[in-house]
Parts: sequence; structure tokens; C-alpha cells
Amino acid sequence: GVALLAAAVRDRGVANWATTGGSTPTGIYRALGSPHLRDGVAWERVHVWFGDDRYVPRDHPRSTVRLVDDVLLRTGAYSGQSGSGESGIDVALGRETGVPLAAVNVHPFPCAEAIGEGSGPEGCAARYGEEVAGAVATDGGTPWPVFDLVLLGVGQDGHILSVFPGSPAFDSTALALAIPAPTHIEPHVPRVTLNPAILDVARSTVVVSHGAAKAEALGCVFGPVRDERRWPAQRARRAGATWILDEAAAAALARA
Repeated sequence: GVALLAAAVRDRGVANWATTGGSTPTGIYRALGSPHLRDGVAWERVHVWFGDDRYVPRDHPRSTVRLVDDVLLRTGAYSGQSGSGESGIDVALGRETGVPLAAVNVHPFPCAEAIGEGSGPEGCAARYGEEVAGAVATDGGTPWPVFDLVLLGVGQDGHILSVFPGSPAFDSTALALAIPAPTHIEPHVPRVTLNPAILDVARSTVVVSHGAAKAEALGCVFGPVRDERRWPAQRARRAGATWILDEAAAAALARA
């Protein structure tokens, strides 16, 4: 991830990274905050976007953005919640805070604003689609913004982003969409998501999955039947995508 972000900054002057929620990015965020990786990126030129989120405020425990705040940026040290709040040194943890990414470079879905206005997930998605389209360039004649890096996890049902099996997102031309609360997987809250078509044009996609609970779905994702509507994660089976699985998650994959 560091090499991809650094290369984007070097080649284009800016790196646009769409990240994910769930448990997938926690270890990655911690690693990026370590000095030997953190110092390899010009973070003032990195912009963090979100592939999807739950329709909850930023500080809600189920918010994807909260994980960025708490683990990648470790904003608690600067706000005085942990440490002095002056230098960003986290006294409680005995280490420096995360990456030096400016708040204006973090672009969450405007869930809190939409909740306050009563515009709903639909209004939230529409506003975010406009923001992304206005900031992330397209390339090659497609209407979709080209992210330098898209980080993804995989759900137990084979979903990516908030694109679940049979999702109407596959038939939509909207850049961002509202997704009703899923009934088959927790948490049962409405979602907002970018269109899975962004994966077709992303410069790099990294999919990370771990644990035995994902094994059955991943066996199907990498199985002989190609059906993205049934297993949406197959959308990320493409050139330029890197899959990182532990042994438990890969247990059902066919051996070469």
C-alpha cells in the first residue's frame, strides 16, 4: 500500500485511496502508522475516500470513518483524549500517533449531515457521488473515477463494498448508492456505497480477508462459476488486483 500511494504521488502529484470498513483494515492502518512505513509517503498529498459506510454518524461504533480516526490517524492523542494533546505523542500507548493526514484530506460519506437534514441515505449517496466526481479524475473515456488504490474486504456472503448478492448496484449508473439495511448479515443498518464499477478502472485493488468464516465464500469466488451477482467479490478478480488471504480464509480454494 505504501508503495502504491507513494508512486501515485510521484507520478500524478496526488494519491486517491478508497478504503473499507469492517475488521479488514485495522492491521493495515496500524502498520501504516509505524515510522518505517509512515515516513515513506507524502501524506499531505494523499486523499482518503470510502468505498462504503453504514448510515450512522462518524463517531458511531459502526462507522467506517471512526476506524480511520481511531487507528490510522489516532486523533485521540491530538484531541487530548489520550496523551497531552500538544505534540500528538500518545502517552498512554507509548508511541507516536498515526499518519500525518490533514482532516481536509479525509472524505467521508456525509452521513451525519444527511441524518441532520433528514435527506436519508439517498441524499447522502447523491451528495457523495457529486463530491467524488468533482475531485477524482476519470481516465480512458469511462465515466468512473479512477482511484489509485481501492482497499476491500470480503463478507461471509461474498459481498464487497456494500454490494450484496443480487444488489441493484450492478444495474445502476449512479456513482454512489443507498443500500437498504441487509437482513441476512449484521449489522442490520442502511448502507451507502460506491458503485462496484469503480473496481473496473482502479489502478490498484487490494483485497484482504482472514478467518475460517470467509473460506466457503472465497471458495466460490475463486471457483469455476463466474457469477458476480451471486458472489460480488468476483468483481475484484481482475488484472491489477492483489488478494491477501490467510490459510484459514484460503482453505476452500483449489490447490494448484
